[in-house]
Amino acid sequence: MQSIVGKVSKEVLISAPIDLVWYAWTISERVSEWFAPQAIVDPHEGGAYELYFIPGNTDMMNTKGCKITQLKREEQLQFTWKGPDQFANLMNDEERLTVVKVEFNKIDEKTSRVVIEHSGFQEGDQWKEAIEWHKMAWNGVLDSLKTALEKGEGNLCCRPK
Repeated sequence: MQSIVGKVSKEVLISAPIDLVWYAWTISERVSEWFAPQAIVDPHEGGAYELYFIPGNTDMMNTKGCKITQLKREEQLQFTWKGPDQFANLMNDEERLTVVKVEFNKIDEKTSRVVIEHSGFQEGDQWKEAIEWHKMAWNGVLDSLKTALEKGEGNLCCRPK
């Protein structure tokens, strides 16, 4: 068995209340506004956290089968993760899934911090490539989240009814 050696850590400050940041990660329709065009999020432990990066395609570039492993409202969301297709043989079988932990911190009424820790990467050159790819990708994800929430448009601006 290979040892687990790597992780990716990223964080961002967002000018948005913590509840709106939380909903952006935990309501399927909102996740699809900033993260992936199609999302299936069932916000409870054991529920789905599936992202489909090519709309209508359930075979390529997705996290099909990934599950929420921890959920603490407005504090923490953790889910299993599948990498992009170029790393499918490396990290996408059920025995080698990595884990994404998202922490939510309320700074004040209008400011929130999101911290991502993506862990479970193993040793080897391919894993190093996967780590580098995910560093770049999580930067883009957090930038997209920040931009979407700070625009204050669409569903992301409001509390669910």
